[in-house]
Amino acid sequence: MIKWFTAIVGYIFFRLPGAILGFILGSLLDTSTSKNSGGFKKVFSQESKVTPADFELNLLSLSSIVIKADGSVNQTELDYVRQYFVSAYGKERANATFRTFNEIIKNRQVSAQRICMYINQHTRYPSRLQILHFLFGIANADGMVSASEAEEIKKIAGFLRINFKDFESIKAMFFKTGDHAYKILEIEKTATDAEVKKAFRTMAKKYHPDKIQHMDEIHIKGAEAKFREVQSAYDQIKKERGIP
Repeated sequence: MIKWFTAIVGYIFFRLPGAILGFILGSLLDTSTSKNSGGFKKVFSQESKVTPADFELNLLSLSSIVIKADGSVNQTELDYVRQYFVSAYGKERANATFRTFNEIIKNRQVSAQRICMYINQHTRYPSRLQILHFLFGIANADGMVSASEAEEIKKIAGFLRINFKDFESIKAMFFKTGDHAYKILEIEKTATDAEVKKAFRTMAKKYHPDKIQHMDEIHIKGAEAKFREVQSAYDQIKKERGIP
């Protein structure tokens, strides 16, 4: 495919930044060629079937931004990403991928905005919510999401066109404050019992794993974890209020 050729050419001339840019530009050319030949569905009308290979470079790059957000490279966070790729693609492929990841970690010119532009063109909103959840998982791998990590993820969420309430909802799954259950359900503590029930139904539908069945198994497991957080938040509020 064109994207791999342009990635290789970019790497030859500009090393890793050139490879990343070449991959993204080549992917767009692939899409354009496919649309002209009528062989694939239009990416702006509905999500194209993005392969694991398409996601690897993008997720690794976004992961590196989060890992370096607080000024140091945490081994626990690196291990979290490695385990993700082992679970998603198998040990052999994960080890090969991680060699690329080590290069990305050392590079400081990764553009989150450019990467997210590509992701936005090829994924539905529920998929982008899951990517955001994955990034928070990386930041939380050492037991705490730092302020700088949260701020970097917030910028990425903006580039991914994630609505602010959805960002706060997912963030609340990792920041257990006094009102985190309400934030997860995207409501205020002053909400009525009826509004709480309605919010739960809405959020359960939004975060249901069926929304991302086209993605790999590890993402589906992540969606299931997010769905459980919504259920747990609802159960906590019901218990506090005595809602039957």
